[in-house]
Formats: sequence, C-alpha cells, structure tokens
Amino acid sequence: MDTGEAPETTPGPPRTTTPPAPGLAPRPAVGPGLAADPADGSGSTPPDGSGSAAGPGRAADPAAGIPRQNRGPVPAQLLLDAPYAAQRRVPVPVTPLHAAKLPGAPGPAPAEPHPAPASPAPERHDRGWSLSEGARTGAAQCPVAHGGLLPVPERSAAAQPENRAYALDLDTLHRLADDFVRLHHREAPAHGDPGPRLDAVHAEIDATGTYRHTPGELAFGARVAWRNSNRCIGRLYWNSLRVRDRRHISDADTVARECVEHLREAGNGGRIRPLITVFAPDTPARPGPRVWNEQLIRYAGYTAAAGEIVGDPRNTGLTELAMRLGWRGGPGTPFDVLPLIVQGSDDKPQWYELPQDAVLEVPLQHPEDTWAQEWGLRWHAVPAISHMCLEIGGICYPCAPFNGWYMGTEIGARDLADADRYNLLPPLAERLGLDVTSDRSLWKDRALVELNRAVLHSFDRAGITITDHHTESERFLTHLDREEGKGRQVGADWSWIVPPMSSAATGVFHRTYDNTELSPLFTHHDDALVRARGEAGL
Repeated sequence: MDTGEAPETTPGPPRTTTPPAPGLAPRPAVGPGLAADPADGSGSTPPDGSGSAAGPGRAADPAAGIPRQNRGPVPAQLLLDAPYAAQRRVPVPVTPLHAAKLPGAPGPAPAEPHPAPASPAPERHDRGWSLSEGARTGAAQCPVAHGGLLPVPERSAAAQPENRAYALDLDTLHRLADDFVRLHHREAPAHGDPGPRLDAVHAEIDATGTYRHTPGELAFGARVAWRNSNRCIGRLYWNSLRVRDRRHISDADTVARECVEHLREAGNGGRIRPLITVFAPDTPARPGPRVWNEQLIRYAGYTAAAGEIVGDPRNTGLTELAMRLGWRGGPGTPFDVLPLIVQGSDDKPQWYELPQDAVLEVPLQHPEDTWAQEWGLRWHAVPAISHMCLEIGGICYPCAPFNGWYMGTEIGARDLADADRYNLLPPLAERLGLDVTSDRSLWKDRALVELNRAVLHSFDRAGITITDHHTESERFLTHLDREEGKGRQVGADWSWIVPPMSSAATGVFHRTYDNTELSPLFTHHDDALVRARGEAGL
C-alpha cells in the first residue's frame, strides 16, 4: 500500500551513460523456474506505505517466458508533465524502451536471466563508487525539488545531520529505555528479571548520554517496530523478520556495500525475504549514517527542457541531486535505476550505482494482451524502505533499510496508475477501446483492474513473491485476532490499511481502528523527507 511538483527544468534525458563492468550480467529480469517458497519467510508493507506487503510466494509457471527484448514503443503518456488531454493533442515522441540507449550504453538484455559472476571491487568516484566503468563527469547544475505522496512538511531545509540529529533529554531517554527493557523481558520471560539489565542501561545513559542494545534487544525491537507499524497491512508475520546487525558500520562506502548485500539476500532468487539491516545509531558524539533515497531501488525521473518528465515524477528531485553529485544518468528510459546516495557519519553524501545483479526486476505482461510488453513496462521486486528511522527504546537508527514484499496494488494501483506517477490509466483505457469522455463509463476502474491483473500475472509467472489485497486483508484481520488474543494493543490507520482498489470488497474496510502509535516503531524525521525529495543542501 502506498501512501507531488517539479521546479525549473534541466536538459534530459542525460546524454551519456556508464556501461556495465566487464563480466556483469544485466539486471535480472526474472523468468520461469524461480518458484517462490511459501515457507521461506514472510513479508510486509513497510510502515510508510510505499513498499511491500506480506504474503506467501506464488508458484511459477514452468512454461512461462517473458522476453525483455520484444518491446514496442513506449506510449507518449510516459512523459508526464502536461495533462493527458494535452499530450493527446500534441504527442511527444518517446524512444522505444528497447532502443533507448545512447553512445556507450549497454544494448538490450537477454531474454533469460542468468547468474552473474562475482562483482569486482568497487571503483571509488570523486563522490562515490560504482561497479561500472566509464568516464567521469562534473555535476549538472540545476535547482532541485521533489514532491511525493508521503506526508511531507511544507518546508525546505539543509539536511546535514547535527551531532545530535535525534537527541532526547536524559529523563525521556531513561523512561523510554526502561519501558523497552521491561517490554522485552515481559514478552521473553526466559530473560528473567529485568532488574539487572535496567540497572546497567540506566548507568550507561548517565555515563554516556546513550546506551547500546544487546543483539537480542535489537532483533526484538526491529520486529516489534514492524508489529507496531500502523500503516502496514502485512504484519501477520512480524516475528519472521531477519535482522542484519551492522551497527559497527557508519562510513558511506561500507553502508553502500551492505545495502547491495541486503538487496541480494532479500531478493533470494524470487523468494523474497523480509529483512532489515541496521547501521550505527545517532549518539551524542556523532550522527549515524543516512541513505537519502526513500527506497534502495527507485526509478529516475528526468525533466526535459520542455518540461516533460521521462520516468517516475516522484523522483525528479533526487535524480537531479544525483546528477549534481556527478551521476551521469542511465540510458534515458522510464525505468532507469537511480544510484544510492549515502551520507556517512562525518562525511558529505556520495553516490553509488547499484550492481545489476542486485536489482531484481519483473517485466510486466498481461495474461491476454500485449500492451505491457509493447510499452516495456517492468517493476523491481524488492521494496526496501531506506529513509525511515528505526526507534527502539529512545535510540534512533537513522539508516535501517528494510523490506517485505509487494502487494500488487502498490504497483498496479499506485506506482503505475497515480496521475502524479506513471499515469498509465488514460493510455491503457485508450488502448482497450474504453470510453474516456465521461467518468461514468468507469473507464478508470476497468483500466485499473487490467493493470493490476498484469502485475499479479507477471510476478506469478516469474515466480516472484507477491500478494493481493484480498488475501492480505484477511491476513490482517487474522493478525488482529492473534494480537488481541494475547492482550496486545494493535494500532492501525484506516486510511492506509484499506487497499486502494476494491476497498469495500475487503474485510478491513468494514471496521474501525485505534491509531495510537506504540514503541518501538519506524518513523519519518523531517530532515529525511527533505533529503528524499532532493531538496537538501550539499
């Protein structure tokens, strides 16, 4: 379940691209034979609503094949600045996705995925490293701004973390730490009397102004933060979250490498694993690292001179910021993967291209029509939220990327359908021959169903874990029953729990919820939202 504006423009798409390193396979567009294992972990909708939803994997069709190279022209409506009607009157030519490359760019990918060899050592750029070779370039100078669907404060501010980016007064920290330790021992009686641990925590806070969680406390806190995510429908399997403890890491280079490993481990050949990687926390002495991207995998949004946008309008600001840092851009397609922008504890942000084998993608295909292949539609398989703070007992971990897996409507009813995202409903309705002259024809509803059918069909065919909104609604009600049976309060935000299509046909629609926030939790900080929009100072 997913939760806009562009400023002055810069020339785009970019004129050059960076070819892949020798020996690296293209980003895997998953094909047949990667059956999902329903028992291999479970997933979630991240609490900001822009990521994944829990659900068992679906079996792959062993006869299925999804060729990537047979892509027809992308509809002009993938250029998303002007209203759709104006675009129909003055169509803007778009390079077919399979041919959208510039000198030096890689050619079309093979139809079948194949394993990539071990990645070479990263090459450090002036402001980052990349697993691709190519000439370096200066940063493009342009103003940046970015809007989105998240609740964003109406202000712009420099986003360099202060020494105490998330500071609490000691009385509050003592109280939150005390509450958390008691919760941990209450839910895990094997740990015994919490008294000795409380004494140690309070003494550490008095001496240092902070305290360090044990590995067991970290894992428990991360899982309960998922359980407490009011905007997440997929919490039934909260206790299955795998926790990678990387609290000793605070430099940008190593954070970026570990984020890549996170994507590889979470992707798991299509059997998506719910996973969180926790880096160094904010402390009184120094801030923890930050990932500026809202997700580890996002598609670029290029703003052309005439104001058209190629790609995802949600990411225009971050795209322009990445280019200011020195990124040269991708081939200029609607689905170019953005680099990671990582800020170490004591450093300025650096950019890092994701290696191709870490970006698992699914080419989209409708079960009865060919428009999805002709338009070159695809989406990535691992929705890893990367700009939220994990707060456990008063300690903020500002860099803790986590993922579950997708619920189909997140892609088909939001990412690809929203008017300020890819806005595919108008061109799809026209392709289907629907009457778009009046909303009373329900052309939007009919196009929305077909787009969502294509998403679910494509993930199923490729053997990639995904869930649907009807299944997830029933699972959430099961989660409520389980938690209430254990005497635990469940917070939920109705406006986010209810799916964005067929709402009244799901059980979660027909009841109310208590939206009280509980701790531990995932939360947004204002500076993180500013960075994700690309509005932060450098």
